[in-house]
Amino acid sequence: MSSPIDLRNPGRPIHIGVVLLNSVTEQLDIAPVGFFSGISASFLKDVPPNMFPDELKAQALDFVFHWVTETGDAPAALTGNMNVVPTDSFTSCPQLDIVLLGATKINYHASETEKAFLRKIHESCAAFLCVCGGFDPVLSAGLLEGKTATAPRFLLPSLRESAPGTNWVERRYVVDGKIWTTGVLLNGLDMVVAFAKSVWGGKDGDDGNGKGGLVDVMASGGGWPQRDVEYRDDNAPPLFKV
Repeated sequence: MSSPIDLRNPGRPIHIGVVLLNSVTEQLDIAPVGFFSGISASFLKDVPPNMFPDELKAQALDFVFHWVTETGDAPAALTGNMNVVPTDSFTSCPQLDIVLLGATKINYHASETEKAFLRKIHESCAAFLCVCGGFDPVLSAGLLEGKTATAPRFLLPSLRESAPGTNWVERRYVVDGKIWTTGVLLNGLDMVVAFAKSVWGGKDGDDGNGKGGLVDVMASGGGWPQRDVEYRDDNAPPLFKV
């Protein structure tokens, strides 16, 4: 079943769900949700016109943010001794339009209940964004079979052997259908900009200086990374290269 929503012209609030598994989630993996907040009508309505023109505010979107855990009744742990109070459980969660999933502890394996939920929301969402190790539960749920994906660079050789049904490529981020995957954690920031531009970029509207519509202005003005997807601008040591 495909998503009934057209993200570019949604006609209703867009439901974004950050799924937190029964482990500790890397806080920087789910940080990209902040980009959506930054282009939301609820955020921009309080920004004065001299800082942000009304013609760009008119392009702002309505989002509803969901923080989803299996039971929904206890705070979810993030790295850095942070906790998130969930808004929804697997059973109470409404249909999600955009899903964001980050890495858990490296030795954590998603439960059958978690994998079933991931399959369910993948079926009806418009976009499923996996950051860093967030690919792993999606892989174990069978959602990467036959797809092209990426992962942390140092894992790619072993993944090509252990999961040959997926075409593993060395890129900062990859999209295949509705699933986006990234390299390591901070590549999620590159990915969310690329995703937002692919959906909402190029809309009519200008900031008065020829810099484009809302998403383009927020990506540039906010200093969000837009690095080379092939890592050509990267100086990582050999350990992190394939």
